[in-house]
Amino acid sequence: MITKTLFRSARPQRAAGSGLVVVAVLTLGAAATPALAQDGARMAQVVSARASEDGFSGSVLVARNGEVLLQQAEGFANLEWGVRNDGDTKFRLGSLTKQFTAVAVLLLRERGQLDLEGPVKTWLPDAPSAWDAVTVRQLLSHTAGIPDFTRLEEYEARKTAPTTTGELLARFRDLPLAFTPGEKFAYSNSNYVVLTAIIEAASGQPYADFVEANLFGPLAMADSGYDRAEAILPRRAAGYAVGADGPVNAGFIDMSVPAGAGGLYSTTHDLLKWEEGLFGGRLLRPESLALLTTPVRGGYALGLLATQADGRTLVWHNGAVDGFRSYMAYDPAARTAVIVLGNQEGDVVDKLGNDLATLSVGGSVTLPSERRAIALAPETLRQYEGVFELAPTFALTVFLQDGHLMVQATNQAPAALSAEGEDAFYLTVVDARITFTRNAEGAVDGAVLHQGGRDMPARRRPGS
Repeated sequence: MITKTLFRSARPQRAAGSGLVVVAVLTLGAAATPALAQDGARMAQVVSARASEDGFSGSVLVARNGEVLLQQAEGFANLEWGVRNDGDTKFRLGSLTKQFTAVAVLLLRERGQLDLEGPVKTWLPDAPSAWDAVTVRQLLSHTAGIPDFTRLEEYEARKTAPTTTGELLARFRDLPLAFTPGEKFAYSNSNYVVLTAIIEAASGQPYADFVEANLFGPLAMADSGYDRAEAILPRRAAGYAVGADGPVNAGFIDMSVPAGAGGLYSTTHDLLKWEEGLFGGRLLRPESLALLTTPVRGGYALGLLATQADGRTLVWHNGAVDGFRSYMAYDPAARTAVIVLGNQEGDVVDKLGNDLATLSVGGSVTLPSERRAIALAPETLRQYEGVFELAPTFALTVFLQDGHLMVQATNQAPAALSAEGEDAFYLTVVDARITFTRNAEGAVDGAVLHQGGRDMPARRRPGS
């Protein structure tokens, strides 16, 4: 998280290995129109504002029907040498890697070398008995129940050492499953480490070689590959964290650790080739592309999310690895791609990705500096008092204090809310908004916290 973040989500994003996916929703402020959908000037303004106000450092590209609407870079690929980011800067992708792993699996399926319903032991005979019922499809959709190795106590201490796929598997293979395979969804980087091993066993090639030959090569993605710290890689960005007085060098992770869960690097230019090639049918058959993008549970498909808003489908994912953040989305109906790659930790990449996805289909975005407060009567403000639960252990308490509406998140200091409309409020100490929802009788029954490109619903606690 960046500094000044007031609310800590019940499902926080971690800079651990390949990052944890968080829920984001495409929100549209208006119906798409050709003029708005191609408003590159407004997109550029938003990118510049996110750089100056939120510290965004990275590269951005938005394209529609193959036409680039926006390409813009902010900040530095290397602060110590004063080298600026551009469209050819190479960034670590974190969990954007998962879609490449999923496509690799589907390619092997098309070739008869993999079966989505096949058990793990088909390709990994020495897999533990606890995995007997785990299938390839469950690994791809995070419904396998295998615990996430990036959440283990030992993870931070071990992430700096080189490793192999077999050694990674050994870190979690003997742990009990979190649930019966297929029963639930739980995002786990371990699933994609297992898939890395399966791809290698089925293809007879190292993972890095397989994706190079079968994914990057056919699409002429010459600036993409598996990242290795020891390699001399021209135009590779350095990764940064946020310190008390500004950016600091991010902690080290040996890139053998993320494997097929988060080990790839690329550029915005190359990722546009990926989006156009993937959705243009140059890699997968139509049946396989449908499998890739059809949700299994909670909007998660196979290495990608497919979420609905205002009748539109957005196919997307984000990523986090030490010093880097990423976001990539594709609107199949509008044939619009949004790519945001950053080399500083924090939630600004998610916010910017959501902003650009909204603008790319004709929606509107209001920047924090553009918000204007209005006055609401005290009797109106009293309607919003209550406790709004985002999770069993995380809630927002809204109350009146000296005539001002205040909000306090669990274990955090209270902050003032400013009204920008009835049921719509914003905070000035951090880039976050809260909108309240009402039931059929018109009573306030819930709230939605909008922060970091995420929309997090909360129900009003009965009696509050």
